[in-house]
Amino acid sequence: MEVSSNLTEKGKIDMPIVLRAQAGDQSAFNELLAKYRNPVKFMVQRMISNPEDIEDVVIDTFGKAFSHINSYAPDYAFSTWLFRIATNRCIDHIRKKKINTLSINHTYENEDGGYEGIDLDSGGLTPEEETIKEQKNILMRQFVNQLKPNYRILVELRYFEELSYEEISEKLDLPLGTVKAQLFRARDFLARHITKSNIQL
Repeated sequence: MEVSSNLTEKGKIDMPIVLRAQAGDQSAFNELLAKYRNPVKFMVQRMISNPEDIEDVVIDTFGKAFSHINSYAPDYAFSTWLFRIATNRCIDHIRKKKINTLSINHTYENEDGGYEGIDLDSGGLTPEEETIKEQKNILMRQFVNQLKPNYRILVELRYFEELSYEEISEKLDLPLGTVKAQLFRARDFLARHITKSNIQL
C-alpha cells in the first residue's frame, strides 16, 4: 500500500499497526483500541453528555472502524479517519435520540383549535407484545449460537448476563482490549447475519 507523502509523522507511526490489522492480526486491533480509546471517548464527550450513550457510541465507533479497516487508505492519518467515523456515529446517535424522544408534556393543536396532551399507557406489555418479545429473544439466541465459541461466550456474558467488560475480562482471564475487540467483531457478524435474514429484531 502506497503511503501518501502528506501523512503526518503520527500517521506514519500508525501505518505498520494498521497494516497488521488489515492482515487480520488480532494484537494490532488491541493496540489501536488501547491507543485511541481515550481520545475517541474524549471527542464523543464533547457531543454527547449521557455516560451510557457515550460508551455505546465509542463501542460503535471502533466496531465500525475495525469491520471496515480494509477501506482505510493512507491519504490521511488513521486517527483522522477514526475521528471522522466517531463524529458520524455521534451525529447518527443524536438524530436517533431526537426521533425517539417525545416529551410527555408536549401538546398538540387539534382540528377544533384546542390543545391535547399525549396519553401514555403506563402499563406493561400486552400478551401479544410479550409473545413477540419472546419470539425475538429466541431468534436472537439462534443467531448467537451461530457464532464461533469464543465469540458466543463473550456475547452471552455481555448481553444476556449483562456483565461489564472488566467482569468478562476477569472471568475469562483475557486482556480487556481483547474482550472489546472480539465483541466488536461478534456484533458485526450478528448484524450482517440478521440483515441477510430479513428478520426484524
